[in-house]
Amino acid sequence: MTTAPEIYGLVLVGGRSTRMGTDKAALRYRHKPQAEAAYESLAHCCREVFLSSRREQLAPHGLPKIRDVVDNIGPMGGILSALETHSDKAWLVLACDLPFLTETTLQHLIAHRDPAALATAYRSAHDEKPEPLCAIYEPTIAGRLREFVAQGNQCPRKALAMLGVPLLDLPEARALDNVNHPHEFFEARTALAKQ
Repeated sequence: MTTAPEIYGLVLVGGRSTRMGTDKAALRYRHKPQAEAAYESLAHCCREVFLSSRREQLAPHGLPKIRDVVDNIGPMGGILSALETHSDKAWLVLACDLPFLTETTLQHLIAHRDPAALATAYRSAHDEKPEPLCAIYEPTIAGRLREFVAQGNQCPRKALAMLGVPLLDLPEARALDNVNHPHEFFEARTALAKQ
């Protein structure tokens, strides 16, 4: 029986946050920047965790990072860079704008991982499509993603859908609600303060 590849963690912080108007990774919902909170959550699940950033981006928070090897393809650049940097590892990839995400949801994903599949992802609570930014990417998916990008496609969600990746139901309905606009930030911070 083959041993499943070890899972490393990756927090995507390379977005330009144009809709928010300020760096989403630096937003504070409780007592620390969201990128740091996501990093710490992954550190409880993965032996090694990195922040994924654009090449020209300054090192946020002094945490270990992987710079994009391919520019201007959004989250796909971060995913491919991680798969290239540690090609024998699986990657639990997280967006930095998921303030409702809990370790329960991360642990559920890991517990239901299928190492024989190309990836394991959640089904969106909103549209039933794959949630690519809280998903485990196996090393075997790297070549397929590179082919996908070479054909002019950059969307990880479309890639997971086209590849027929198995989808899990979310154990917590709001866990992957992301925050892109200022009003969503204030609403999320208010909701979290009541918890």
